Amino acid sequence: MSVRFRSPAYKDKMSISIQKSAYDIINRANSLIFYCDCAGKILMCNKKFEEIIGLPGNSILGQDCLKVIYHRILSAPGKEKLFKAMLDDAVKYKRPSNFEGVLTDGKSDDHIICWGMSPILTKEGDLEGVLFLGNDITISKEREVSLKNIDETLKNIFLSIKEYALYAINLEGNITYYGMGSEDMFGWQRDEIIFKHISALHAYDDIAYRLSFILEQVKNFGRYELESYFINKAGQSFPVNLIVTRFIDTNGDMAGYIFMAKDITEKRELEYQIFQSEKLAAVGQLVAGIAHEINNPVFVISGRADMMLSNKSLNKKIRADLKIINTQVEQIRKLVDRFLTFTRKTSPIQEELDINKVIKNLLPLLTYHKLPSHEIKVVKLFTEGLPKIKGDIHQLQEVFVNLLINAYQAMPQGGVINIKTSLFSDEYTQIAISDTGCGIPTNVLKNLFMPFFSTKKEGTGLGLSICYNIIKNHNGSISVESQVGKGTTFIIKLPHVNKVVR
Repeated sequence: MSVRFRSPAYKDKMSISIQKSAYDIINRANSLIFYCDCAGKILMCNKKFEEIIGLPGNSILGQDCLKVIYHRILSAPGKEKLFKAMLDDAVKYKRPSNFEGVLTDGKSDDHIICWGMSPILTKEGDLEGVLFLGNDITISKEREVSLKNIDETLKNIFLSIKEYALYAINLEGNITYYGMGSEDMFGWQRDEIIFKHISALHAYDDIAYRLSFILEQVKNFGRYELESYFINKAGQSFPVNLIVTRFIDTNGDMAGYIFMAKDITEKRELEYQIFQSEKLAAVGQLVAGIAHEINNPVFVISGRADMMLSNKSLNKKIRADLKIINTQVEQIRKLVDRFLTFTRKTSPIQEELDINKVIKNLLPLLTYHKLPSHEIKVVKLFTEGLPKIKGDIHQLQEVFVNLLINAYQAMPQGGVINIKTSLFSDEYTQIAISDTGCGIPTNVLKNLFMPFFSTKKEGTGLGLSICYNIIKNHNGSISVESQVGKGTTFIIKLPHVNKVVR
């Protein structure tokens, strides 16, 4: 549809007015606008173009557009080649196109320009010239780079967090996101676990009931927190603190669930040690009282028996009976002494010790104990040059002898005892005493350091409890690992001389 005018004079007047308005609009535009002929000579440009180029209009018009745009030495040749290639394409194929280029202004600042090129054709379809419209997108590009850097920073933060695992599932329960410490915690690589069902990560007793219950609670209330058990790639179960929330998509609809888990194995071990300490303290008070009550009548019985034995007129049978009484009283005294040793909080006599030397010197002492006569090989795997520890040599010898005797007794058919010393986290020396014996069942392990708990027919159940107290008084730790049919390992960690104990 064409525009009609009332008269030729009015048409000319209106054309001049429209032309003037058009020039005015172009000049005030915030975009870079210029027009060049088929040879690339600039025939028209606006103020914004002059401002960015840094040249007045009379120095621009009639000049080659490439020489005007890239007249600064700082501009790279590659930028000019790209612009020329786009211009040649527009001239040859008479088609519009868009591209991004860089201009350097009079202050030597670079501007990223998004160019739009529109070929201008005559009524016959011949190319008359090319109109360029450029928008300065420098700020938006900088924001884009800034956002990308923020994304990279957040990604690096998530990757550096190792004690937490973050992953997400869809409504069908399949894992759709697996990141932030998940690979370290579970052992599965992302490509091994992605899109698998969430049950692959949860302990077997959680799959049927607890997992469905957790997801139902999150669906209804938005969030749920609990302590649960997970399974790593090796099939080992470990405790975690788990927070589950809804995963909401961009439309505000629930698309799945987000899981954040923290491994609380160390926390559980610490809680157990505190629980053990509290129980040992309570039992210690009870034992001290009982030992005192037993000692009084035992002392009377022993005194009376000695008095009667001093009577030379006693017949042989009564004298023999009194000796039996004295022998049994002595046994009771020894038992009471062990009770008191367990309850007595004696401070170790501190001295600097070479742990390898301590263990080497005590090994010959084992020959004085009634050990099984079967053949047992003792292998010493000592790390030389370990920092010295501070402790009571006699108390530590008691601990090592006790553990070695237990190792001997655990191998009635013979076997191997490995004694290994090593550096642990630069602040502790670790001593591991392993045997290839029968192993300890899981239900027994948790009570192993409890007083009066014993699996031996003639045991008092105080040996390991005393060991526990001695190591604790040395600001160290003692733990045990065992597999039935494969053997047991006791692990002791003792701080170095210069370790600051908090």
